[in-house]
Amino acid sequence: MEEQDMRRFHHVGVITDEPQPGEIYVAQTKVHVTNPAHHPYRVEYLRFEPDSPVTGPVRQQPHVAFAVDDLEAEIEGQQILLGPFRAMEGLRVVFILKDDAVFEYMQFDAPSAFDRR
Repeated sequence: MEEQDMRRFHHVGVITDEPQPGEIYVAQTKVHVTNPAHHPYRVEYLRFEPDSPVTGPVRQQPHVAFAVDDLEAEIEGQQILLGPFRAMEGLRVVFILKDDAVFEYMQFDAPSAFDRR
């Protein structure tokens, strides 16, 4: 299987300070996120609580997210910024820095509304 076949574009993450309709709260990182499956351009908005433990590029830069089949294989040898961690039931994520850009890899344990294509 070719490398690009193992990654499927999922969304673009954009940082905001404004509350968004339909936010989901991720307690582990103290961030409110929207479901990119509900946005016509697959945008996920992230709004961090002031005391969120997330710092650095993940909190300061937009990111591009890909659904992957094997999270551990994808992050081998990568510069990990955050995670891996369980963002919600059925979903593990990790953020990496590659070529000065932030990427999120997402592994779904089971089909999810958050993973609608």
